[in-house]
Order: sequence, then C-alpha cells, then structure tokens
Amino acid sequence: MKRNWTRREGLAALIGLAAGACSGGGGGMATPAAPSPTRSPGPAPTPTASLNQAARKRNMRFGSAYAWSPPGADAGSFANPDYAALLERDCGILVPENEMKWQAVRPSATTFDFDRFDAMMDYATRQGLAVRGHNLLWHQPKWMPAWERNHDFGPDPKAEGKRLLIEHIRTVMGRYKDRIHSWDVVNEAVSNQDGTLYTTALSDAIGSAEATLDLAFRTAREESPDAQLVYNDYMSWEPDNAEHRAGVLKLLKGFRDRGVPVDVLGVQSHIGIFEDRPVDQLAADYTPEWRDFLDRVTGMGYDLVITELDVRGDALPADVTARDRAMADYAHAYLDVMFAYPQLRDVLVWGMCDKYSWLQNRDPRADGRPKRPCPYDASFRVKPLRGAIADAFARPRQARS
Repeated sequence: MKRNWTRREGLAALIGLAAGACSGGGGGMATPAAPSPTRSPGPAPTPTASLNQAARKRNMRFGSAYAWSPPGADAGSFANPDYAALLERDCGILVPENEMKWQAVRPSATTFDFDRFDAMMDYATRQGLAVRGHNLLWHQPKWMPAWERNHDFGPDPKAEGKRLLIEHIRTVMGRYKDRIHSWDVVNEAVSNQDGTLYTTALSDAIGSAEATLDLAFRTAREESPDAQLVYNDYMSWEPDNAEHRAGVLKLLKGFRDRGVPVDVLGVQSHIGIFEDRPVDQLAADYTPEWRDFLDRVTGMGYDLVITELDVRGDALPADVTARDRAMADYAHAYLDVMFAYPQLRDVLVWGMCDKYSWLQNRDPRADGRPKRPCPYDASFRVKPLRGAIADAFARPRQARS
C-alpha cells in the first residue's frame, strides 16, 4: 500500500530550489503552492476555545508547522494573514517546515544564511509563541546539501567531518538557544526498507552512522544543557512499518547503552487510511503492535512528542462529509492510544490548512480530488479532524489496557 513517507520523495523538487536561492536562505521551499496574489475566502468563525488552551489544561501544548513566504503570498506562512490567524488562534508552539534544514541555512561549507528563519523566529516571538528547532541533522544522503556530498574532507576525514558537524550544531543552536528549548537534533536516520541506519558522506568521514548521530546529540547537549533533545522519525502504526519500528528501537537502545543524551522520541504521525475497511477494524488491528512499540520506547525512559500529525484518506470515497468523518474517527482512535501515555508532551500538526499541505502535490488520489489532511479545509473552515484533536485534549487520560 502507499505509504506516508512519500513526503521525502516529493521534497526533492522543492529542495532543488535551494541551490538557486542560497543567498536568500532557501526557506521558500516550505510552501507547496506557488506564490500568488490571490487571497483566501477568509477564516471561518472562531471556535469557542483554542486547541492550545485545551492542551494547557493537561500541561501540554498544541502547535503546527509554518513556513516563510513573501508578504501577500498565497502560502502556509505567517506572512499570509489568514494562515497567521489560524496559528495565532490555536497554537502555543510552532516548528519550521523546511527553513532550518541544512539546505536552507547552510548554502556552503563556509557560509550560513538565517534571513528567512530569523523572520519566522521574530514573528513567533512577537506573538508569544514557542518554537521547536527542526532540524540539526537530517541524516539521509539525499537530504544533505550537494556541497556535503562533494566536500573534500582532506587528509584527516574524521577530524574534518567532526568539525563540520560540531560547527553546524553550535552555530544554529547558539543563535537561537535562548528562544528554542526543544530540538529535533537528528531526523529520520533509520531506513524504512530494512531498519538499518543511513550513511552519508559526513558519516563516512567520521567513521560510522552511530558515531555521527552520537556526536550530534552530545554536541547539542553541550551547547544547550537544559534543552529537550529529540530523535524524530516517521515510523507509524500501520502494519507495514514493522522493519522501521525495529530499527528505531535498536537505535534508541544503542543511545541508552552508549549514554547518549536523547530525551524524546518524536513520533511524526503521518497516518492514513490505506485499506478499504472500517476504521474501528483498522484501529483494532494496528493498536497492539503500536502499543508494544510505545511501551518499549517509554520503558527505556524516553518521553514522546507528536511532531508532524496529519491524516491521509487514500482508501476513502470522494464524498467530503464521509471522508472527513472517517479521517477524524481514525485520528481519534490513534490519539486514544497516544494519549494513554503520560510521557506524551506536545502535539503538533504538519500544517493547519488543507490548501497548503505538503500532501497536495504528492501521490495524488486516484479520483484526482484534493486531499484533506489538516484541521482546517482549503477555505479555512473547521473540520472534524480539529474536533478529534480537541476531544483528545479534553478527555480524561485513559489507562492502558
């Protein structure tokens, strides 16, 4: 069945823009829709309470990804007033979609460009919104910048590789460490194909993937002793993720065995309905193995954060009402499992509005209809998915059975 990690494949075209936009930081790659002067129809009436207010009642936070764009652009950006209204209404914490990744902030081995993310950070500060750092190392070869793949590591590759990585983490964290207290230090280092660790030119120089990831976390801890350090990955509760989950467990156990300072597993939660079966049957089938995975993660002492929640409905009919209801029910069942863990901290969606979701331009539905993965629709109207998230925050925490 089609899988949720196609985001990584689909980002290739966007990240390719970074090479031509180095002087501007490459941050524009976050927006799936091309900039346009067209304005949206405007937001729906304000819900009675924000999602973050509901989250705060159980000592959690709700948030979303956001992007940079020029003022007036039709984008999922703080510069779009309609999208900004959603962020300001519902969120207590934000995360950059692409603008902190190596391709965006490090156009060469010797230069950094923070213009776009500085603007995003300044917006969040003005609004009193916290920000997560995403990310300090996306450890897959295709998501490292071209200059890294072709870098001359010289006569002492290990020393040069360590220098590059340490410099990158210290520079980025040092710039924002007084304002960012949760960092995706490493993103997606485990292959979904066989559960092994990806290698890059950087890790080849340093000596191994394990040594590279360990160095990233140790450097982050030295730079920011009190920050929440997160390993972020996209393993999911659907059954064909077993190899990936096993690889993540092996990595997390290795961190503990080696004394690596990792605090949290970031559970991206790009979930979806890929089978033509009732939602309750899917949830009943998926829950036992997923719960076993979470038990093992939390049993090692890790906390949890839902970092990138959205919902696909690939196997659902075109009818919007039926599709939205089923997707909300599916998210409801998934969140029931996640919220049973007291180790769960924050919940962030990967975009607030269907119009700007990264999913719209990737792996299209067979009927060609737009996807509806976010809490608000393309016209900024509230959807049942938002209600499912609000209900998850409102319900008493259920003990695991």
